[in-house]
Amino acid sequence: MSLTGGLPTFSVMTGTHKGTSITRRRAIAVTGGTAAAGGLAIAGYQYASADEATATATGTATETASASASATSGSGTCVLMSSVTEGPYYLDGALVRKDITEGKDGIPLTLRITVQDTTESCAPVAGAAVEIWHCDAWGYYSGYTTANPGGSAPAESEDGSTADDKTYLRGYQVANANGVVTFETIVPGWYTPRTCHIHVKVHTGGEKEDGTYEGGKVNYTGQLFFADDIAEQIFELEPYSRHSGTWTKLDDDMVYDGGGASSGLLTLEPVHKKDPSKGYKGSITLGVDPDTENTGAGSGGGGGGTPPSGAPSGAAPSDAPSASSSASSS
Repeated sequence: MSLTGGLPTFSVMTGTHKGTSITRRRAIAVTGGTAAAGGLAIAGYQYASADEATATATGTATETASASASATSGSGTCVLMSSVTEGPYYLDGALVRKDITEGKDGIPLTLRITVQDTTESCAPVAGAAVEIWHCDAWGYYSGYTTANPGGSAPAESEDGSTADDKTYLRGYQVANANGVVTFETIVPGWYTPRTCHIHVKVHTGGEKEDGTYEGGKVNYTGQLFFADDIAEQIFELEPYSRHSGTWTKLDDDMVYDGGGASSGLLTLEPVHKKDPSKGYKGSITLGVDPDTENTGAGSGGGGGGTPPSGAPSGAAPSDAPSASSSASSS
């Protein structure tokens, strides 16, 4: 990959695939109902059904290229995805679960993600672990509730989330035989200076052990985006409307590069055409190279939307839910 005018150019990758070397994903340690910071606290290991089908970033929005062979086969056209910063709000401690809301209010979103192997005739990547995280309707992230979302927003504690040990709006799902995962969540709000978005990582090569997902590597780090007209319509509804101020449109966002679906723009369909409060169905296909490691952190991460009050520390929650307590929200 080379950068031209601040945007990535891509080349077809064949033969040996090279990726950025990263530290192997740390295994979970659950003791006395508390997951070690940096571990992966998991309530249960579940698959999406087949029919449902950065490090802290400062400076400019430099992007890196994720794997992709742009080729065609009987199964369709392989997608070409750009990998970007993981942003300043990542926590290595999400639960494996389909419903990640933990009671957070917002417009319902059913998110369907298909993982595709760009090196193997566009084949689905069964068993890939897809991880997502995003802010709530007022711009707050679990684990970083003291970060100012900008504008005029209610205190995060007003909805009952009073501590940084919460894990709302974070979770994993493991792809079925069709490479598909499905999440039940809400449409994210906004925070300065970012547009409406969801963060995503794709992991492969890990193993299931005693209800945990551990090991393996990160093949793709990206962000998923919402069309301006849909975001604007949603932000006029409760509880989003209680966060006043100027939110960032796609063209002005420091991460989105205008590439449409290949840059993470979601396909969105309203559940009810005349009533957006009923929710949306979102979908996207992510093309990854299972042989390549790319965390989106450190070198080449680009800008990620450091909050106005300064970059968060990045420390994991100190008191993640136990397997028994989190099972009810899985």
